[in-house]
Amino acid sequence: MKLGAFSISLVVKDLQASRDFYEALGFTAAGGVQEKGWLVMRNGTGTVIGLFRGMFDKNMLTFNPGWDQFRAELDDFTDVRELQRQLKAKGISLTTETDESGTGPGYLMMVDPDGNPILVDQHV
Repeated sequence: MKLGAFSISLVVKDLQASRDFYEALGFTAAGGVQEKGWLVMRNGTGTVIGLFRGMFDKNMLTFNPGWDQFRAELDDFTDVRELQRQLKAKGISLTTETDESGTGPGYLMMVDPDGNPILVDQHV
């Protein structure tokens, strides 16, 4: 199962304070729109965190099928609809499902046994 690029999405109270903190740890802004309440921060070649103010209730794990860690499109990836079919076949309960008849972008959500939300968010 190819889940794609991985990041953690953090719920933040003060986006600028969080940006300043993570920049002090060596992260740089790599995307997002601070005025709209979100930023993507990168450290090195593989560590990515998203900072989100007012968008989510909890921190969550995020996977992006079809992207590498730099948001470059991959030629070979497992589409979110196929991932959904595989997860359901394994008995994993989904809290949000994508339209299996669609193509291109789509997302699904699930919660791990400890209550951690997981977003599989395909942009391609």
